[in-house]
Amino acid sequence: MNVANASVTPMMAQYLDIKAQYPDALLFYRMGDFYELFFDDAVAASEALDISLTKRGKHLGNDIPMCGVPVHAAENYLLTLIRKGFRVAVGEQLESPAEAKKRGSKSVVKRDVVRLVTPGTLTEDSLLEPRRHNFLAAYSEIRGDGAIAWVDISTGEMRVGPCSRMRLSPELARLAPSEVLVSELDFDSLRSIVDETGSALTPLSKGSFDSTSAEKRLISLYSVKSLDAFGTFSRAEVAALGALVDYLDITQKGKLPLLRPPVRESANRSMQIDAATRRNLELSQTLNGTRKGSLLDTIDRTLTAGGARLLDRRLSSPSTDVGELQSRLSSVEALCESSHLRNQLRDELRRVPDIDRALSRLAMNRGGPRDLVAIRTGLEQCLILQKLLNSDNLTPPLQASIKDLTGHNETLFLLQATLSNEPPLLARDGGFVAAGYHDELDEMRKLRDQGRKVIAEHQSEYTTITGVSTLKIKHNNVLGYFIETTAAHAEKMLKPPLSERFIHRQTTANAIRFTTLELSELETKILNAGGRAIEIELQIFDSVKAEILEVSAGLFAAAAALAQIDVFAALSDLAISENWVRPTVDESRAFEVAGGRHPVVEKALKEQGAAPFVANDCDLSAAPSAASIWLLTGPNMAGKSTFLRQNAIIALLAQIGSFVPADTAHIGIVSQLFSRVGASDDLARGRSTFMVEMVETAAILNQADERALVILDEIGRGTATYDGLSIAWATLEHLHATNTCRALFATHYHELTALAGKLPGVENATVTVKEWDGDVIFLHEVKRGAADRSYGVQVAKLAGLPASVIDRARIVLEQLEKGEREGGVRQKTLIDDLPLFASTSTPQPTTKVTLVDERLNEVSPDELTPREALQLLYELKELSRS
Repeated sequence: MNVANASVTPMMAQYLDIKAQYPDALLFYRMGDFYELFFDDAVAASEALDISLTKRGKHLGNDIPMCGVPVHAAENYLLTLIRKGFRVAVGEQLESPAEAKKRGSKSVVKRDVVRLVTPGTLTEDSLLEPRRHNFLAAYSEIRGDGAIAWVDISTGEMRVGPCSRMRLSPELARLAPSEVLVSELDFDSLRSIVDETGSALTPLSKGSFDSTSAEKRLISLYSVKSLDAFGTFSRAEVAALGALVDYLDITQKGKLPLLRPPVRESANRSMQIDAATRRNLELSQTLNGTRKGSLLDTIDRTLTAGGARLLDRRLSSPSTDVGELQSRLSSVEALCESSHLRNQLRDELRRVPDIDRALSRLAMNRGGPRDLVAIRTGLEQCLILQKLLNSDNLTPPLQASIKDLTGHNETLFLLQATLSNEPPLLARDGGFVAAGYHDELDEMRKLRDQGRKVIAEHQSEYTTITGVSTLKIKHNNVLGYFIETTAAHAEKMLKPPLSERFIHRQTTANAIRFTTLELSELETKILNAGGRAIEIELQIFDSVKAEILEVSAGLFAAAAALAQIDVFAALSDLAISENWVRPTVDESRAFEVAGGRHPVVEKALKEQGAAPFVANDCDLSAAPSAASIWLLTGPNMAGKSTFLRQNAIIALLAQIGSFVPADTAHIGIVSQLFSRVGASDDLARGRSTFMVEMVETAAILNQADERALVILDEIGRGTATYDGLSIAWATLEHLHATNTCRALFATHYHELTALAGKLPGVENATVTVKEWDGDVIFLHEVKRGAADRSYGVQVAKLAGLPASVIDRARIVLEQLEKGEREGGVRQKTLIDDLPLFASTSTPQPTTKVTLVDERLNEVSPDELTPREALQLLYELKELSRS
């Protein structure tokens, strides 16, 4: 906004000056107990927050729109604005009004932005989901080499890995970052990719992504001579990491969060899952966008926030490291076999707070006494869990966890000695330092809280010294605290040795008043006791916080150990209660599942009290460099899609280190998981359902390697029958000959079943049904062989189509099948033979009226006597015979 030559108040000039520095953000301008917004910011915020829009003064002859939110409730409003896509610059008062007046009566209180709030830079508990990460990501490209880095500033975890532009979409789907940083030069070309994920896209200057500057930035941040101590990073990876740090420096106004050293992730150490597959399998949220009903919701029995986030990470990035998976599975098995230990661990884990986020808030000066108490409680639980796990028979991951749980005694002792049991939310409120920790603080608290008692103690002492029983210590606004005796004792009090200690202050008609040096000092202490107590507590808070941050690396390690123990205990509890088994996981290309079940569907059936889930086998074990494909046929509603999904989910669960819902399972490592199940259009991008299906299928055929697991459901259904059949046919052949992967291929094109006899490794399987009186009963059992037909008409009947439609469909189906059997029948001839397309219309069925009907129409039942009704019955019987 141009304010040149405009007459504005000093306050408004200050506002406009600050706002000019943050044109793309809403400015929260602190005025006392409110954050005020003006001009266009006020209009946008009032609409987004549904609050009143008012006005304050004029600017350039026009009213100034204004709205505001209370400071104490600002976090809720911030969350709403962030979710609606806004960025917020928080402008705070940097001095008190009294301090401003010292510079002049018309001086404006100094204000400046202390923080820029964006989707990826949230730290407050009220703004975050405790059981999910809030990632800020950065993507960089240097001479064709791409990399993605991401950080959760609420936990300090920072990672980086190679990422080509082609892999960017799947990586963003895996991480689900709230905000993605890109160079302003790449903003337009990357916009559509990032928009698909729902993340906020933020452009930065190309200088933020300069690899040389980024390296210096990282070296300075971690106080090291080079980054070699953390690993070997490409220039693109360094640039992406540097961009994260630069952006955090900008948004946090120099108060960087507690960032852990970056960890490099290798692209081939995790199962690759694209966005469509994550969506189709409903891994972390359902197709409706809710967590309830997703796979994560079904398997999550963790008891800590850190454990929940770790399980979420593992589910989004299943491992392909057989050794690591064997260690995880052994840890889960160990806790399955010891129910007593598992239950004890879970009882103690319930009391574990979120150490990661408490540390992060303290590092950014947004923490309080309760964060220190959270760390204390966490360390106390570490000791308890360490004692529970003190055994020589533990698996390597559990042994490593024990090591990280120990070695924090000094920190724990400091926190136990320092902190009270029920601290306030804010340090400035005081009362969080334990009694007995600091002598002066205890004295100040006593003076503040027990001033009358202290004065009474002094009065008793002075009475004893003087021998004057009527001596009193009183207070008024003129003299403050003073000692008063009756005039009868004046002579005694004014002579040595009492006069040497008791200083005369005032004489009245009936009394004489004194003071002492210690009483004057006591008065000063009482008056300042409250403020001094707060001052001491804040000093203690800063001191303890500094000591905690000094050992933050060990505390982060302890938090990670607690999270890992929680995940192992949760998965073992899940396995025992749901009767899951340990899968065999190796480097082979086996895929043998006996009695496999879909965990989400099984849980839903139990909750509904319905029939139990029907378990099924699946064997896709493939010879080296050969495909193994099941061609699955059967009617809709029989459970084909469930069967496809459950096998993909079993592979995924095995590769996060979990037991699986089956009787037995042997899973050779799956490198990529692809799912093309379900159908939906993409109107926003002008793509039909069929186009979306083809795009997703193309991605599978172009990317799937020999270790991939592919599940495809009804490819080609969105177009003409012969077009769809030809596409499905060619797709199956490509999977077999080129991709040579393991696959489940469900289809209604029964013609494809002939391929099982021609392509080695392709087998037919069908979901069985039973026909009864023209209806179909779904058995949900999968067996080898092909379905004889699709039972579409029967399924349509179950869906409630009108009887006339069902009858007509049967006639048309019979005619079409007859033409197929006879062979050589031209399509036009076949259509002409159907009554639906004949030149004469099909006569509508008529209802025959009988003599009985005619007689009944003449009768009024309400007017019949019992004798007449009986006679009518004989008459109707006779008419029916004739």
